[in-house]
Order: sequence, then structure tokens, then C-alpha cells
Amino acid sequence: MLEILHRVSREVNAAPNLRQGLRIIVERVADAMAVDVCSVYLLDATQGDFVLMDTRGLNTESVGRVRLTSAEGLVGLVAEREEPINLKNAPAHSRFRYFPETGEERYSSFLGVPIIHYRSVLGVLVVQQAEERRFEENEVAFLVTLAAQLAGAIAHARASGGIHDIGDEPVAGDSRALRGLPGAPGVAIGTAVVPYAQSDLNAIPDRTAADPEAEVATFEAAVDQVTAELRQLGQQISGSVSADEQMLFDVYLRMLEGDSLVSETVERIRAGNWAPGALRQVIGEHVQVFENMDDPYLRERASDIRDLGRRILGRLRDEGGRVEDLPEKAVLVGHEVSASQLAEIPSDRLVGVVSATGSRNSHVAILARALGIPAVMGVDDLRTRKMDGRPVVVDGYAGRFYVDPTETVEQEYQRLIRDEAEFTEGLEAVRDEPAISPDGRNLALYANTGLISDINLSLAAGCDGIGLHRTEFPFLIRDRFPGEEEQADLYRRVLEQFAPKPVTLRTLDVGGDKSLAYFPIEEENPFLGWRGIRLTLDHPEIFLTQLRAMLRADVGLGNLQILLPMVSRLEEIADVRRLLLRARQELAEEGIQARIPPLGVMIEVPATIYQIDRYCDQADFLSLGSNDLTQYLLAVDRNNSRVAGLYDELHPAVLGAVQHVAQAARRHGKRLTVCGGMAGDPAGAILLMGFGIEGLSMSVSSLLRIKWVVRRVPVRRAAELANRAVEMDSPEEVRRMLRRTLEEYELGGLMRAGK
Repeated sequence: MLEILHRVSREVNAAPNLRQGLRIIVERVADAMAVDVCSVYLLDATQGDFVLMDTRGLNTESVGRVRLTSAEGLVGLVAEREEPINLKNAPAHSRFRYFPETGEERYSSFLGVPIIHYRSVLGVLVVQQAEERRFEENEVAFLVTLAAQLAGAIAHARASGGIHDIGDEPVAGDSRALRGLPGAPGVAIGTAVVPYAQSDLNAIPDRTAADPEAEVATFEAAVDQVTAELRQLGQQISGSVSADEQMLFDVYLRMLEGDSLVSETVERIRAGNWAPGALRQVIGEHVQVFENMDDPYLRERASDIRDLGRRILGRLRDEGGRVEDLPEKAVLVGHEVSASQLAEIPSDRLVGVVSATGSRNSHVAILARALGIPAVMGVDDLRTRKMDGRPVVVDGYAGRFYVDPTETVEQEYQRLIRDEAEFTEGLEAVRDEPAISPDGRNLALYANTGLISDINLSLAAGCDGIGLHRTEFPFLIRDRFPGEEEQADLYRRVLEQFAPKPVTLRTLDVGGDKSLAYFPIEEENPFLGWRGIRLTLDHPEIFLTQLRAMLRADVGLGNLQILLPMVSRLEEIADVRRLLLRARQELAEEGIQARIPPLGVMIEVPATIYQIDRYCDQADFLSLGSNDLTQYLLAVDRNNSRVAGLYDELHPAVLGAVQHVAQAARRHGKRLTVCGGMAGDPAGAILLMGFGIEGLSMSVSSLLRIKWVVRRVPVRRAAELANRAVEMDSPEEVRRMLRRTLEEYELGGLMRAGK
């Protein structure tokens, strides 16, 4: 059964459209379970009905015509209960509803299981049999497992155009959004552009061929090149391998010289697909044939087909990569969008980024925020193959992505874009004003930076300094560790630009989702592993180089502060102080007189909360990292879209922890700033003001919004709200209270970034 499950799942995910995917489901399930009927009913959200979308066994004329509400029939009962219904004599059940057009009067037994995706019932999978019997436990388990595996593919098809998008051409339906994680704020409407690696056959998107005959010529030239290459390779190794091993090259040549693979690809090109997309389709179909064979040896030949496809692909040239071929408003959509792919699209044409992987803290998301481009990350059900060239909407506030949006959805987002432009223009009025509340409390607003390009934006926004400069970027973009001179030069440029305002340089923070290609770290759970201060203290040769560079950069300026990430033990602070003293002594011996700057600790590991008084004794200042602290307190991997809905910085438990740290910092007279999503969220900023926190550090794009809030909401009122929030039961309750507060102060538009 396990092999059947995997096979059906692979075939459905590879299907070119929902119609063929449903056909595969009903055919394969009927064969695997040896039943008379298999049917799929999907929810039409526009009508609230479950519609018979495909069947094997019932009359095909009833497909698309039979509809049931959740209160009707056995299908409705399955959806209502959200659990399997297994009946020996279905017509005798009180909820049975007979549809004459289906011809189901011949069938007695009934088994229906819900298709559920993230708590939402998408449809019902049903099998029926003429014989009166209850389906066995292993049959029920098989159908439940299959429905769970298929839910993601069905959810994607529905989100891409509703349940009516079942043919080869997408049809706008209910335009439900694919859900992801907010990566960079803003809204964009544009055309999807799918990047791909030349070596990855499965990543090739479908794309309309502008000139099919030219595409055919390109493909045939690539085949000729691969044929010649294989003949040459076969001759080169003829004396070094056995006849059996050399036969592989003969097999490849027969595939290329035969009529099937080449002619089928040419046929697909002339039908409208470009050469790489047509090749991917044909290779995929041939691979599927071999993978479905029972003989293990023949199944392994699927890898030979893939290898041949990659060879041909390597010879094809992408004729659609010129700038003039890009849409005017391009939205970069991919499984794992990279910073280099983002950089390849001119900034005047790039309006949005969507990635199936990653989080708000991914490199590409940080770059998108720096460029002011909305981004949605971690879209778990993103299928990029059919995405290229389709109209899309990116909602970087709520983490939503619409494919083929309805006219109503597009008009609503056009309105939001106009409102956003007007609101942003209004924010300019407070750019040069101090962040002082109506009752006279001053709040320092700092910028988070990581790239040199962030500096000018931060200066223009009127920030009070840099609350967090991520030093890992020079390490990420090189093929080696940067040297001391390189680092010192980069740090000096940042410090000089802001002097005498404070600049907080965070020491190297790699590990987790930030890995170095030249220093790979393989861990089963990297977010709880060898990262941050743990890694750098284990490698003093790397750490000392960075500390020396920081001290050198600060000479004559005196605005440097050093911040330590991922601290979980008090002795780590003492270890760093010893290394700082050693670095200063080494520089003094070289004639460079450097000072020891203030040393701060990031409060992001729950252990620090329970020893906060001791940390206040040993650190010069504190910086609470709300992103990681929330992740660890709630046991939610914020990069995992399956549990993204549980990640919430306004959770009362998180707020209670922040309040506890703020109270300790006041007792000890230590300066406390908060960096992370909470600091840049207007709702979160109100609570942080109420907790008495003196400084907030955020993305520069959020700075003027937060200044607007600070200048409108009295700290006394914020304190009342903060005390109420920590006593509430849920983040939703907290958010409702803050939404009402923002509306009270005519700041309701700022809440778009919330949930």
C-alpha cells in the first residue's frame, strides 16, 4: 500500500491541471481498493456546496451537476463531522440522498473520508461497492492517508483559480489566497516570473513559445550536440569499462535516435510550450512509465531518462532571459528564490517576491525589505511549474499570494496600493520630528541594517542610530571568511556615517537558516544547534578577527556597541570579555589604541528570562530579540508554514516575558531595546511603550510608521493597555483591543501589517 500511496501522490503532483489530477485519483484508488466506484467531491466556496468533480463508476454526465450542502447527504455528513463514514448499507442511513442521474442505486456500501488542509475541509473522497459490507480498517486507513497527502495539491489548484480551474487553461474562480509568511511589507500586482536552474529539470516552468519553429530548431540542435557528446564519451571510455557498462551510452543514443522522446517533445513545442518546458513534460511522462513498473531493475532505468533529460537541458539556451522580455511589473516566484535571482531582475521592473521556502529572516526577504519590495515567504503549497506569466497579487502584510485574482480582489488591492501611497506621503511630515509621546516621553527609534545600501535609507528616515547591524552578510556573500582588513573597512563605513549616534554591531550570527557554503553545518535541528555565540566562541580564530576589526573601526569615533547573539549561559559573556581584552592588547602592541565598547546581550533564549537579574549585572545593555524569543517560547519554527499560524508575537505569554525583562532592566538601570517584528509593528510598539522600553529597533521601512504612533498615543494609555494585554487569554484578544485603540487615535490603516 505504501508504494501505491507514493505513486498516486507523485502522479497527482505531476498532473498538468486539476482535471487530470482528479482523473488519476479516481482511477488509481478504484484499482488499488478493487471497488466499483471512486468519486471526488470538492467544496465550491462561492456557493458553499460540495460538487461532484470526477468519478469512476457513477454516470459521468452527473459530474459538475450534483451538488450537496454540508447539511445534505452522506458527503455532507463526512464534511460536517470531519471524519470517515463507513457504512454497510448506505441507502438505509437517514442522511442518504439519492441522485437519479448518478446511477448509484446499484451500490450499497459507502466509505467517505474528508480532504482537509490546515483545518479546512476542501472536499470528500468516496468509494462505493455493490456488495453490502463494511470496509476493513486497513482500507479506511489507506483512503484517509491518501486524502491527507493529496490535500496540498488540491488546495493549490483551488487557490490558483477555484474548483472550476480543471482544464488546460486557468479560469478565475473564487481566487482564494495561498498562505505564507509575511517577508517584506507592502502590496504588489504584477506578472509571475519563475526563475530556474539550468540543471534542475523539474524546476522548469511552462512558458508560451513566441516562435514554435525557432524553439524546435533550438531543441533539435541541442539533441544533436548531446548525441555527438555521448558518442565521444562512449569512445573515450571504451577501453576502461566493461561492455555492460559501456552499453549505457548505447541505450542513451537509441533513446535520442528513436522516434518517441524527440518527436513527442517537438509535438509539445508546436502545441505552444517552449523547448525546456516541453522537454520537462516528456521526460516526466517517460520517467513515470518506468517508475510504475513492478520490476526493480526497470524502475531504476527512470534515473537514466532523467540524466538524459538533464543533458539536453544543459545544451538548451534560455531565449526568454533578456530584459526586454520581462513584464513591466515582474513578481519573482520560485521554490527557493535566491538573492542572485532577485538581483538579476532590474529594480525598475521588480515589484514583488514569492518563495515556497524561507522566512522573514531569510536573506532574500531582508533584501526585499531593503529595496522596499513586498515579499511572501514559506508558501507551502506553491507549485511554480504553471505559474510563469500569470497575473498575481502579493500581500506582504498578511503573507497572502493570489494567482489569477478575480476582478474584485484586484480592485481591492489596487485601492490598498493607492491608500498606501497616500499614507506614506503623509508620513513624511514626521520625518524630522522627534519621537515624543503626547505626554512628553521620548522613545529612541533605531534602524536594523545589514547592507551598506541600508545606510542611506536609514539616515534619510531620521533614525537615532543603528540598533542592530547584522555582520553576517559579508560572510554569506563570499566564498571564504572575510579578512580583518575587509571587515574593519565595512564596519568603519557604518560607524562613520552615523557618528556620534550609536551603532550596535552584532557579532557573527550564522547557523539556523543562515549557512556558509564554505563552512557547512549539517544538523537535524539547526535552530537549537551550533549557531551564534556558540559557534564563534568555539572558533576563537574567527571570532578574534572580527573583534579586532570592530575595535579598529571604532578608533577615533567612539560610537561602537557590540551585541552577542544566542547567549544562553552567563559564562559566555565573561568569555567574550576576555577575548575583547586580548584583542585590545594585541592592537595596542601594534600601535593601535582602541577602547572596550559597551557589551550587550540579546535576550532571545528563554533561559535568559529566568536569570535576567544576573544578565543585567554582567551586560552593559540588553537587546530583546522578539523573533527568536517568540519562536522558542511558543515552540514554533517560524520558517515552517504548517505552524506559521501559531507564531504570534502578541501572545500573552510572550508579552509577559517582555514585561518581566523590562522590569528587571529598570531595577538595574540598564538600557533595553527591542528589535524584531514586534518593534516594527504599530500594535506591538504600543505595548512596548507601555512596558517602559526606551528604544525600538526595526526595518527602516517601518520607522516612520512607528514614529507616527509614538507621537499620537500617550505612554500612560499604552501602559494601561500593556497591563491588560498580559492578562488576556489569546493573541487574537490582544489584537482586537489594539485595533480598537489604533482606530480611536485614527491610526487604523497602520493595522494592515497585523493578522
